[in-house]
Amino acid sequence: MFAVKRFCAVIAVAAMVGGSSAAFAQQGRVYTTSDYAQAEKFMQYNVNPLVYHGVEKPTWLADGRFWFKDSGPDGVTYTLVDPAKKTKGPAFDHAKLATAMTAAATGGKTYSASALTISEFELVDGDKAVVVSAGGASGGAKLRCDLSGAGSCAPVQSAGKKRQARPAGGRGKPESVPSPDKTREAFIRDNNLWVVDVATGAEKQLTTDGVKDYGYATDNAGWSHSNGAVVLWSPDSKKIATFQQDQRKVREMYLVPVTNSHPDMQAWKYPLVGDENVTMIERVVIDVDKAKVVRLKMPPDQHRSTICDDVTCRGGDTSWDDVQWSADGKTLGFVSTSRDHKQEWMRVADTATGDVREVMGETTAKFFESGNGRVNWKYLPKSNELLWFSERDGWGQMYLYDLTTGKLKNQITTGEGNVTQVLQVDEKARTIYFLAVGKEAGSDPYFSHYYSVKFDGSGMKLLTPENADHTIAPSRDGHYFVDIYSTPTEPQTTVVRDASGGVVMDVAKQDITKLLAAGWVAPTPITVKGRDGKTDLYGLMFKPTSFDVTKKYPIVNHVYPGPQTGSCGARSFMAAHGDLQSLAELGFVVVCIDGMGTPWRSKAFHEAYWGDLGDNTIPDQVAGMKELAAKYPWIDLEKAGMYGHSGGGNATAAAMLHYPDFFKVGIAESGNHDQRDYEDDWAEKWSGLEVKNADGTSNYDSQANQKDAAKLKGHLLLAHGTMDDNVPMNNTLLMVDALIKANRDFDLLLIPNVAHGYGPATQYMTRRRWDYFVKNLAGGVPPAQYEMKPYAETQRILGSGPAEDEE
Repeated sequence: MFAVKRFCAVIAVAAMVGGSSAAFAQQGRVYTTSDYAQAEKFMQYNVNPLVYHGVEKPTWLADGRFWFKDSGPDGVTYTLVDPAKKTKGPAFDHAKLATAMTAAATGGKTYSASALTISEFELVDGDKAVVVSAGGASGGAKLRCDLSGAGSCAPVQSAGKKRQARPAGGRGKPESVPSPDKTREAFIRDNNLWVVDVATGAEKQLTTDGVKDYGYATDNAGWSHSNGAVVLWSPDSKKIATFQQDQRKVREMYLVPVTNSHPDMQAWKYPLVGDENVTMIERVVIDVDKAKVVRLKMPPDQHRSTICDDVTCRGGDTSWDDVQWSADGKTLGFVSTSRDHKQEWMRVADTATGDVREVMGETTAKFFESGNGRVNWKYLPKSNELLWFSERDGWGQMYLYDLTTGKLKNQITTGEGNVTQVLQVDEKARTIYFLAVGKEAGSDPYFSHYYSVKFDGSGMKLLTPENADHTIAPSRDGHYFVDIYSTPTEPQTTVVRDASGGVVMDVAKQDITKLLAAGWVAPTPITVKGRDGKTDLYGLMFKPTSFDVTKKYPIVNHVYPGPQTGSCGARSFMAAHGDLQSLAELGFVVVCIDGMGTPWRSKAFHEAYWGDLGDNTIPDQVAGMKELAAKYPWIDLEKAGMYGHSGGGNATAAAMLHYPDFFKVGIAESGNHDQRDYEDDWAEKWSGLEVKNADGTSNYDSQANQKDAAKLKGHLLLAHGTMDDNVPMNNTLLMVDALIKANRDFDLLLIPNVAHGYGPATQYMTRRRWDYFVKNLAGGVPPAQYEMKPYAETQRILGSGPAEDEE
């Protein structure tokens, strides 16, 4: 929404003074350009192309087949799989399609058969034609390509009038939301909701009273915002559920770009922790044909969800979570969440009258969530039931409720381990298909497995028995599912299974021959005890490929404290985990440890430091690092460092201040150092509402890093993008102000005109990170201004555009 011109210049403000390098008085190893090239060799953009035949995001078609992009030594093949016939092959003639698309393209755009850039496609006319969406083709419009003869493509358009221009959604989100039957699309113009007829281009205004800061379907949570519309179409494509968002009393956030002229200040609504007035939503249902707005008969709701710190939680689109239609469109099920995320109300609305009734609710002492990464409650009006997720017994479980009385019928899942994502519900067979973690003895508790269970709790069955992390993509009819399984040390195997878990056919095996030939080594899974000396913590350790057991290595901890996720990420196979292996190549042991207070484990584990975000899992990180050093004599615990981004930046600064004699070097990137200067939804969920005392103090005071600035002893680099609209730069400047007042030495790197991710300056930030650890932790001398691969080239290799938050 707030695009600005980006500059390649980076401002570096150094506050180091003489004597700060006394710990390493003698010059150590002099690093060469070759040393850094060896490190860069293991960055994602260099190692991913060495891995063949991986399967990512298999897409099911309506006819029961699915496709995926198969990257091999000769390029990309769009592969079509038919489980019923047990066949697999190219989805179309790639050479013929490339020639036809090139002929239809504008501006001299050309397409290669081995590198087609297709985001989606649909086979039509008995597979003789394909409808593709490809960037650059005919101005970016869809193409219908007839491949029955020589091959020809034409834009998918009608004789109707051309659509009026509309702004892009931004942040990787679409500008409009298509109806289920694909005949109409909903979008926002001038704070009101409109639809466009896809066939004719005719536009229709649905609402008329939307005004600035009180518009319809607005996608603005403060920290995240776009021009996309937050709506949910009814299954019959006749109605839209959305809201009128009230931010009229919400205060604004301001950012000013770096320019050599008058800057255009960015200002937008951004509620903070403790604000009296925060974003509210007024729920409505719109009859699209009649352009009739039915306002639900209830007070305004908090702008909250049961799963994330927004009302739309899926990142790549503006799908409205916590709202579900009945099949006939007559009723709407939804869940309202209190401002502090401690209370939920499941409600049902009559979409014709706006009448609302409360079915049931749940209250928790700290915070409620409805799953991990996916809303798991299901509105089942056909059987007059509700599937509900709760952690009330200490684990994430599913429950069955009566939709009329709101009474519990039975608990469905039991025992240790969490239901994480309900992927499919077969109402006729009264069976739930779901992902879960921690249910298999002897398995990594972060490995995800797929299960089925009856509504009454009987017949729970493990459908994916391999001891690995499983990614699942069920077919639309539920007859089959794609199972992609791997571990951090073992590459992918992809199969198709039937609903009972039986293997129907093999699809692909990831080939890492070239990766291994390049010298790649897998990370080492680690298990250590937490701060209590009892709780098992899991993570990964990265060592140099030239590892020598007789040497001593400084240890660097890459941290993300959560509480919504952890430091290590998924336990599936990845050729690169950020720059962890690259940093290890420079002579470090690098670790990530998922500490207490992060998800996927028990409710008690996740709540470990609720109410005290200043904890940041650091006691667990220290305990784990000490245990590793006791076990492995080649770890030099006297040279311990830490780095992290966003919450990891906050945690790194906290570690340097709270454990100044343990951590010698820290790099805090884009940290939310004081939660009161960050968005309201996130911190109020994890730390509760702010309580302001008569003397001006607050329960958030102890969680602010700047209060402990005087405790800094080691080397601290603070970094931030000046146009960060997620975690505003003021968070880092609070630390700068406090450190100056405390007369402490530190380093500061401000990157002009980039947001929360560093975009074109990513490579520069990475190199500066390596330099900082090499110089201040290893005591070495980095090569002068090593040039990494240009950012644009890395994005081309990875097949992606700008990072989401750089839009």
